[in-house]
Amino acid sequence: MLFTNLYNSDTYFFTKFLVFVAVVVQGYYLYLLVEKSNREVVHFLESIHYDDFTNTYPEKKNSSSQASLYHQFNEILDKFREIRADKEAQHQYLKTIVQHIGIGIITFDELGEVQIINNAAKKLLDVKLIKNINQIGKTYPKLLQSFSDLKTGGRDLIKITKNEEEVQLAVYAIELSLLGKAFKLVSIQNIQSELEEKEMEAWQNLIRVLTHEIMNSVTPISSLASTVETELDDFVKAGADVAEIKNDQIEDFYLSVKTIHNRSESLIKFVSDFRNMTRIKHPELEETKIEDLIQHVTMLLRPDFEQHSIETDISIKPDLKINLDKEQIEQVVINIVKNAVQALAADDTGEKEIKKLTITAMNGESGGAYISVVDNGVGIEEEALKKIFIPFFTTKKSGSGIGLSLSKQIMRNHGGSISAKSQIGEGTEFLLKFPN
Repeated sequence: MLFTNLYNSDTYFFTKFLVFVAVVVQGYYLYLLVEKSNREVVHFLESIHYDDFTNTYPEKKNSSSQASLYHQFNEILDKFREIRADKEAQHQYLKTIVQHIGIGIITFDELGEVQIINNAAKKLLDVKLIKNINQIGKTYPKLLQSFSDLKTGGRDLIKITKNEEEVQLAVYAIELSLLGKAFKLVSIQNIQSELEEKEMEAWQNLIRVLTHEIMNSVTPISSLASTVETELDDFVKAGADVAEIKNDQIEDFYLSVKTIHNRSESLIKFVSDFRNMTRIKHPELEETKIEDLIQHVTMLLRPDFEQHSIETDISIKPDLKINLDKEQIEQVVINIVKNAVQALAADDTGEKEIKKLTITAMNGESGGAYISVVDNGVGIEEEALKKIFIPFFTTKKSGSGIGLSLSKQIMRNHGGSISAKSQIGEGTEFLLKFPN
């Protein structure tokens, strides 16, 4: 404004020139100030962009806008330094957990490049360093194939040979996506000792039941045979004539031989049942309408329902179809329903006016389908409930203990499961679960 005023006045040229120079110099320094501020803002933003939070800005104790700007820059950088330190601490914490956890963990991308392999995985696979997951294919090809095939939630059991010993590994996989890049996380766990422990427990239970059943048959056979042998031996040593044997003695011999025959037949049946357990054929799957299957079972057992005054409540999802072996699953359902009928028939306390059997078949919440059989009978003791699927274990006087163990094998062959829960005096539920 001064220069413009002087320019339009009669002031000396030198004065105009000095004012002009002053204006130019002031404009230049104003430009430098703006450039400096812009460079500092750019430098601050670059620090954030490249995660470089080592810079600090000088703070002056005045009320200028530059001092306020520097103060805000420093506070933001301090906050970022704090966040990064927290992230580093969490990363180290999680890394320590992953490295020290007892389950082997491996993560790798679509090309097989390994990001994480913890100490447990290295120990299980007997390796020191793996850069690519394909490296384990030379030693454990089946395990590598399992890693490749498993999808999210997939499980597998792989047997490997390590140091000339067989090891059973449980493999579980999860597929992840991070910043648009696909990863797979695989956990591996050595379950050999658990399997051996369970196998030994199963053998002990089986031997206990087999011993009990065989002894129940052999003991009376041996005792009666010994008695008959002793009496006949006395006749032989005495040189007695067969005609001298009294009728009541002959009747005793007859009853003894008959008992021996019956117990022998029972033992033969027991051995036959045991043999049948090892001869379950592989299921021939076909799409089956569950409503037809249940109706056929209830029609077969209707006389039992009527005999024991049992009310039935059947709820089946319309057009529910499952891929299964109709003959085998029908036998499983018959076994379970018969057990329910016997439980209801055994309830002779008279406390329950209505004996009820409920059969439900629906789609599962997490996929697949299920068949539920519920009765309001006497229930099963907790200790017995743990053993009902053990071969030859039974709580019934005339039971063989085969039905439920066969049912469990059939369900496992179908890729499904069978379970039971019970409350004494309230009833029992058997649940058949089928996969997708």
